[in-house]
Amino acid sequence: MEPIYLDHAATTPLNQEVIDAMYPVYKEVFGNPSSIHSFGRKARYLVDQARRTMAKSIHANEREIVFTSGGTEADNMALIGTAKYNKSRGKHIITSEQEHHAILHTAQKLEREGFEVTYLPVYENGKISVEDLRNSLRPDTVLVSIMAANNETGIIQPVKEIGNLLRDYSAYFHTDAVQLFGLMEVNVQEMGIDLLTVSSHKINGPKGIGFIYIGENVKVDPLQFGGEQERKRRPGTENVVSVVGFQKAVELAMDYREERKRLYQSYKDLFLEELKNNKINFLVNGEYDSTIPSTVNISFPGTNVEALLTNFDLSGIAASSGSACTAGSVEPSHVLSAMYGANNDRTINSIRFSFGSHNSKENVIEAAERVAKIVHRLTS
Repeated sequence: MEPIYLDHAATTPLNQEVIDAMYPVYKEVFGNPSSIHSFGRKARYLVDQARRTMAKSIHANEREIVFTSGGTEADNMALIGTAKYNKSRGKHIITSEQEHHAILHTAQKLEREGFEVTYLPVYENGKISVEDLRNSLRPDTVLVSIMAANNETGIIQPVKEIGNLLRDYSAYFHTDAVQLFGLMEVNVQEMGIDLLTVSSHKINGPKGIGFIYIGENVKVDPLQFGGEQERKRRPGTENVVSVVGFQKAVELAMDYREERKRLYQSYKDLFLEELKNNKINFLVNGEYDSTIPSTVNISFPGTNVEALLTNFDLSGIAASSGSACTAGSVEPSHVLSAMYGANNDRTINSIRFSFGSHNSKENVIEAAERVAKIVHRLTS
């Protein structure tokens, strides 16, 4: 039985062109980018070239791009770095109840250090309300952090509206764009974004590398100390091989964004249609038309997550109950709890299916048929 991967929101397979771009660097470029000799200059050239690619992808300046170890570190830098540098102006932060744990756990740490955090509610459509945000803003609000698209439901948040609102306030705006980047257009200038985080392994790039965009007007404290790399914002010798792989993944994502959007959306639509054809009782969590093309979160009434995931895995289907960072946990989803209430059955019977480069029309149909058989068996 051929395994079928429907968990691209957790991580994506490396694109062959990414591997091909990285391999020569492994073999030929070993210099330290901070060294002034020819070996170092060769490495520095590759890092600088990649930084320009990252900046172009979000309509930023290359000086505003900081390479990190991934989305989690970038989120930590956005919250902790911004909050601590700007605490003389205020100690109030606004985020939402459905953020990734890289944001929520960091916000909780800041609360323990004397910051005040407002957690905006999330409604059944999977979105926050811009009006709720407006009503929560205070003179001492220094940062608003709202994700661009949710990692469990794929619901796109009103990022541009938030950015426009905050133009009239002194609070900085951060968005975790890890799930949305590469599938939707991002223009930090037009969207009023001050800080933005991206992770390579969500777009068929290598793991362990990401970037944070920090607008030139934004001041942050570094999280680590040592050398003066990344304009003193993130010390440590740059991971040149992964930076080059990340660059190639971004280039491919930009070149084929519209094609990927159409293809992944077609897989998602096909999957749901096949479930309907197999007379499966299911509910889509959140507003389907507001999801990114690759992701859907489905409730199967009369089942539970643990039984579903175990049976899916035994039948060769890779899916998830939510964030990969909590894989193995059968606790109710904090995202769905925020949307529907902690005691709603959807919090314990819902699965995230996410589509991507490891799929084809044929294996999506096959996956839906296997899922349908399992759900029928569990609910009969």
